[in-house]
Amino acid sequence: MDTPAEVKATATTTAKSQEKITYENNKLHKRLCRLVGQAIGDFNMIEEGDKVMVCLSGGKDSYALLDILMTLRERAPINFDIVAVNLDQKQPNFPDHILPSYLEKLGIPYHIENQDTYSIVKRLIPEGKTTCSLCSRLRRGILYRVADELGATKIALGHHRDDILETFFLNMFFGGKLKGMPAKLQSDDGKHIVIRPLAYVKESDTERYAEVKNFPIIPCDLCGSQENLQRKQIKGLMREWDKKFPGRVDNIFASLSTVAPSHLMDKNLFNFRDLKVDGEVNPNGDIAFDDEPCATPAAGVISLHLDQD
Repeated sequence: MDTPAEVKATATTTAKSQEKITYENNKLHKRLCRLVGQAIGDFNMIEEGDKVMVCLSGGKDSYALLDILMTLRERAPINFDIVAVNLDQKQPNFPDHILPSYLEKLGIPYHIENQDTYSIVKRLIPEGKTTCSLCSRLRRGILYRVADELGATKIALGHHRDDILETFFLNMFFGGKLKGMPAKLQSDDGKHIVIRPLAYVKESDTERYAEVKNFPIIPCDLCGSQENLQRKQIKGLMREWDKKFPGRVDNIFASLSTVAPSHLMDKNLFNFRDLKVDGEVNPNGDIAFDDEPCATPAAGVISLHLDQD
């Protein structure tokens, strides 16, 4: 049996441990708010009077997005509304009561759109083949229509920094394109603005935040069941880099916003054909004869938007 002194010491240790956990959780929340706020500001994602339709899938990222946007709405110097939208794709065993119950507790306006895209995808895509492309196209068209019906001026998606980088590598490795996933874009139909407020947020942070907040996660029986997707291969590669070469992934992400078209080969982005000498000194010009082609990054570049409190 423990002595009173031992019991007191154990209680003190437990209290300190809990204080540390609370401190770390608060720090995580502050970091997410800061990074989301910075992305919104950098790309002018949300403006006065906007009605932001937050697409809620039931995954950790969209839950985190909704939660942080609700926090920022209370602090923002502008007024904007939020409506949460879930597309119930009629997947087998989908727990359709979870999201309505969660959103009603939050007291936030929401809309559940019921469309059986699951059957369409399963009918058209052979067993074992990737369903993501068709599933994504079907979802996109439905969400655009719902945005119109709800009068939403912005469509917010829960893609984070790692999603953006994975898409960049997928396009480069398998599509032969330097193309990523932009933080803000015009929709395919030209009628909507799509935003990704988690653009500066690491997936590891949304994973931790989901645990802290105990979000009621709903797995996807379509994409979640396909273990050999190319995206998962890229994700594994990035995680290996993060372990072996700290800072590499951060540098790659920073490079997406520091592009030199004159040093690539896209003739549509830079007019190589008419390039002529003009006698002007260009500090960012040719380094073809330099011994070291990779200059040391300017201070702060590595941690651009990714600094940890």
